[in-house]
Amino acid sequence: HVQLVESGGGSVQAGGSLRLSCAASGYTYNRNCMAWFRQAPGKEREGVARIATGSGNTYYADSVKGRFTISQDNAKNTVYLQLNSLKVTDTGMYYCVRDPYSDYAWWGQGTQVTVS
Repeated sequence: HVQLVESGGGSVQAGGSLRLSCAASGYTYNRNCMAWFRQAPGKEREGVARIATGSGNTYYADSVKGRFTISQDNAKNTVYLQLNSLKVTDTGMYYCVRDPYSDYAWWGQGTQVTVS
């Protein structure tokens, strides 16, 4: 069965960096879109970045462009999100999602990022 296991969250001071990882299993990894969403308390979920696992094409929300980088290691079926120049407004639960805009969307359990 499909599993998405996130890791790498934590607490960091503003201006710091974190790297989130999402290990995928249970399906053919390189035929999908993988995305990172986040949700802050009291706010709607926001898609921050996504990558087409076959082509490597990426997309970023304006709020994170130039600061966050999504990447992948196809050999490890793992997608990463490098978070640099973190702001307090980046605080939230970060979710790894497979095919977020399809009927086959699958969400990980999330990893908390807290910026102070």
